[in-house]
Amino acid sequence: MQAYEFINNLIPPLKSKDKAKMALTWMEEIRTNMLPVVENTRFIGFVTDDLIYTLNNPELQISKIALESSACFVYQEKHIYDVIKVASEHQSHMVAIVDKENNYLGVVTMEDAIGAFADSLSIQSHGAVLVLSMFMTDYSLFEIARIVESENAKILSSFISNDPLDDSKIKVTLKLDKSELRHIKATLERFGFRILDHYQEEGSESGEQERIDNLLRFLQI
Repeated sequence: MQAYEFINNLIPPLKSKDKAKMALTWMEEIRTNMLPVVENTRFIGFVTDDLIYTLNNPELQISKIALESSACFVYQEKHIYDVIKVASEHQSHMVAIVDKENNYLGVVTMEDAIGAFADSLSIQSHGAVLVLSMFMTDYSLFEIARIVESENAKILSSFISNDPLDDSKIKVTLKLDKSELRHIKATLERFGFRILDHYQEEGSESGEQERIDNLLRFLQI
């Protein structure tokens, strides 16, 4: 799950000497609103169609445009979670990937990153998702797993994030191998765990996709 594994080779970098009209042509061809800019193998930022349209000069060189998110990059060996984190910090749909010498290698799009994130959570596997809220000091995956397994279920994957409604707490998202959550929820609540939400398996492919979309929105990715 390292960043370089998810580089999108269909997105070309611009050079600082390229013109704005070339950038717009490439954006239209690959259906994106931003492109990375590279100078002497170094990533120097992103140019967006909004920036170009605002300047209204198709002959302008990219070097004359104030680029965005020059720090929106991660090193190639970083985990895909780091890509999502950096993208969120910069409110960007792309993150540049560089090597240890800061040479530009490519970009990872948020579509690709979220797809990898969904796979890492085993979302495509049969089962259900539970979201718990708790203090970090109360978090014990061993204890949660023990309770879940007492109901003949297993945790396929877990993910911790900040609770946007309470800065003092965390959200623990669990992917389970069981679709029926009634007894598992009851047992967790009996042991004092607060359940924020759950996503049970439905019988159609559209239901599966809707549940994935809802989960990603809930995690605010």
